[in-house]
Amino acid sequence: MNRDDVNWRGYWVAAPTPFTREGTLDEKLWREELQLYHGQGVHGLLVNGTTGEWFSQSDAERRRVAEIAVEELSGKTTVVIGCTTYTAAHSAELGRHAKEIGADGILSTPPPYAAPTAREIVAFYQTISDRVDLPLMVYNWARGVVVEITADTALELTKIDHVVAIKDSTANRVQALATLERVVDRVRVFGGFINPLGLAVLRGIGGDGNIDGGGLGAAFAVAFYEAFWRGDFAAARAAADRYVALMSQLINPDWSGVYGSPQAQIKACMQVLGQPGGWPRPPLLAIEDPKSLAALRDVLASAGLMRGGGAA
Repeated sequence: MNRDDVNWRGYWVAAPTPFTREGTLDEKLWREELQLYHGQGVHGLLVNGTTGEWFSQSDAERRRVAEIAVEELSGKTTVVIGCTTYTAAHSAELGRHAKEIGADGILSTPPPYAAPTAREIVAFYQTISDRVDLPLMVYNWARGVVVEITADTALELTKIDHVVAIKDSTANRVQALATLERVVDRVRVFGGFINPLGLAVLRGIGGDGNIDGGGLGAAFAVAFYEAFWRGDFAAARAAADRYVALMSQLINPDWSGVYGSPQAQIKACMQVLGQPGGWPRPPLLAIEDPKSLAALRDVLASAGLMRGGGAA
């Protein structure tokens, strides 16, 4: 497989998993959330990723979350299931379940905490590929995994049969460009393109999309890619400017949240907007102090998002 075997592109949401305040999975709210994203016109959905708090779910919960996502959105948009765990064998188990339920693909970071070498990273993904017959997206997430997938390692990973894409969530822009140049002809590359520099990179080098936690900027991000695809670069730049104005007030350069953990911050914003995001689950804690909530409300209002949760 390679990039031409999938049509993955555009703005995808890394969906938060909605829990009740008591910490149980809220299946009704999850279905509502999925329909929210479908209504926003997003081009794909990532389930059980970092934003989805995979790390605090049981395997049974992860499977149920994936099943509902496929039930709700199969045939409507691309659904990729996050299968990150600490071993390739465990990730492959979740991947085989994703295959059984009809998901479009799977995603995994390298194993967290283990700090694997480049050779071990390649072996990890090779094992998953050997055991799961689905398109596989590599996820470079040094903030959560400790190690970076370098451009050289990324190129090696593109030689693995089922690897068709990389989600490159590095804060190192030089490395991101190096990786893009090395692999974009072989796999789909999802990165940080919704900004003026990213627009220039898309036009000059290539790239395929963004995967963004929570979808708060969906109105701008969907518009960005659809304008880009039709060649209206002025409209794409205008959409990018609005997206950057919003996200720069919520996310720090190291990908941490300004007012709390990113997942808790997303869910707090969704609550302010009246959207079905639910509550975070420990070890993450909800943002409930009035000062932070007022600041989040101001951020969302400044972006024009307070009128029914959409962009004004």
